[in-house]
Amino acid sequence: MALFQWDDSYSVGIAVIDEQHRKLVGMINTLDDAMRQGRGKSVLSGILSEMVRYTAMHFSTEEEYFKRYEYPGAGPHLEEHEKFTSKVREFQKGFDAGRIGLSTDVMNFLTDWLKKHILGSDKRYGQFLVERGVS
Repeated sequence: MALFQWDDSYSVGIAVIDEQHRKLVGMINTLDDAMRQGRGKSVLSGILSEMVRYTAMHFSTEEEYFKRYEYPGAGPHLEEHEKFTSKVREFQKGFDAGRIGLSTDVMNFLTDWLKKHILGSDKRYGQFLVERGVS
């Protein structure tokens, strides 16, 4: 069973964002599956690196919408992005250096953060943008 099950409650009502969120959920599940199967460090590192890159692209997409539509909650939302990015890079550096392993604690952090972020902060901007005709 997947660590993170996507359902419509996570939809923010904006197709491109929902698709990116689904992709992030899939990446978390792929990383979790690989970790549980005991896949090698290079495989796990590659998946984690791709997740870091994709997350940056996703955050950039959201931030472009914030600028274009002058989203008033952009400041705190960007801070959440920066804190998450910093934390995941710490995980990645520690993992690549052999100081930390990918554990259920790390996977739970990634999953919990994404769930809370989508259902909280992202739902707020989703409503704001949908009211301005974005779909």
